[in-house]
Amino acid sequence: MDAGPGLNAYRAILALPGVGAVTAVAFLARLPASAGAITLTLHVVLTLDEGYAAAGVVGAAATVGMAIGAPLLGRLVDRRGLRTMLALTLSVQAVFWGVAPLLPYPALLASALLGGLLGVPVYSVTRQSLAVLVPEERRRPAFALDSMSVELSYMVGPAVGALLALQASSTAAMWVLGAGWLVAGGALVLLNPPTRAADSAGSGPPPPVRQWFDLRLLGALLATTAGVTVIFGTELSMIAGLQLGGNAAWIPLVNAVWCVASLVGGFVYGAARSSRPLPLLVGCLGAAALPVALAGSWWSYAVLLVPVGLLIAPSMAASAETVSALAPEHVRGLVTGLHGSAITLGATVATPLAGLLVDVASPAVAVLTVGCTGLGAAVLVWLLGRTRGEACATPSAGSQPI
Repeated sequence: MDAGPGLNAYRAILALPGVGAVTAVAFLARLPASAGAITLTLHVVLTLDEGYAAAGVVGAAATVGMAIGAPLLGRLVDRRGLRTMLALTLSVQAVFWGVAPLLPYPALLASALLGGLLGVPVYSVTRQSLAVLVPEERRRPAFALDSMSVELSYMVGPAVGALLALQASSTAAMWVLGAGWLVAGGALVLLNPPTRAADSAGSGPPPPVRQWFDLRLLGALLATTAGVTVIFGTELSMIAGLQLGGNAAWIPLVNAVWCVASLVGGFVYGAARSSRPLPLLVGCLGAAALPVALAGSWWSYAVLLVPVGLLIAPSMAASAETVSALAPEHVRGLVTGLHGSAITLGATVATPLAGLLVDVASPAVAVLTVGCTGLGAAVLVWLLGRTRGEACATPSAGSQPI
C-alpha cells in the first residue's frame, strides 16, 4: 500500500520494522568508509613524503580491490550469511588500519589492494537489506533516504579524516578510522539485518547466470557507471576550474552548495508520487552537467552546479531501486555487489579521464565529455530496453523497466 507523497512517504518507510535501525547503523559505518581515501592520501603525502601521484596509486589500488571484492563478498553473504562476511572483513580492516601507518610505501600499496578487496561493503549491505525490509512498490523513498545518508556521510567523514591528519597526525587518523570500523562494524554485527527474504531461505539452488543477468540488469549497471562518471568528473572539473581561475578558496563553499542541492533533490524524489526511469534521470544528469562548462567565477560554478546536484541523489536512488527489483533472492548479494562495482568503476574511470582532459585541454572540455558520456549511456540503455522488449513476444507482467 502506498503511503502517499511528501513526508508521509518517509514516515511510513521508517515505521517499517528494522528500516530505521539499518539506516542509522549504515550512516555510522559510512563515516570511516568515506574518510578512508583522504586519510590515506594525506598519510602518503605528509608522512611518507611520496607526493600526490604516489597517493593516487594507493587510492587506485584500494579502489580496484573494492571493485573486485564487492561481488565476491556479496556471494559470500548469499552462501554463508552476513555475519560470516563481516567477521572476515572487519578482521582485515582492523589489521590494515592498525599496521598501515607503520608500513613503508611498497608494503602500503600492496596492503591497500588487499584492504580494498576485503573491505566492509557497507553500501552494498545497506541496499541489500533495504531491498529485503521494504516492499518493492515502496522502495523509492527508502533508497532516496539512503542516498541522502550517503551525501551526509561524505560531508562529514572526509572533513573529520582531514582534520585529524592535519591537526594530530596521519597515524592517529588511521588508528581512529580503524577504531571507527570496529565500532560501526560491531553495531552491524549485532543488528544483523536480513539479506534475504525469510520465506526464501534454503528454497533451492541459485538460478543460472543467464537467467538473471539479462539486458535489463546490464543496462542498469551501465547507467549506474555512467551516472557516477558524470558526478565524479564534474566534481574534478569544478575543483580544477576554480583552482586554475584563482578561486581555490571558494571550493568548500561551492561543494557545500552542490551537496545541499543533492540532499534537496533526493528528498523531493523520495517524496514524489512516482519513480522515474533510470535512463531518463542519468540522461538529465548528463545534460545538466553541460552548462557547467560555461562557468568561470566561483558564484557561476555554484549556480550552474545546482541542477546537477538536484539530480545526483535521485539518480543513485533510482539505480539502487532498479537493481534491487532485478535481483533474485538467491543471488541478491552478488547482484548488489555488482551494483557496488558499477559505482566504483564509474568513480575509477571519471577521475583520471577528467584529470587528463583538464591537463590537455581545459575543465570545460572535461565536463562536456563526462556530460556527453551520461547522455550517450542513457540513450544506449534505452535502446537496450527496446531491444529486449522487441525480443520478448510475451513479456512477464512483473518485468521492471530499466
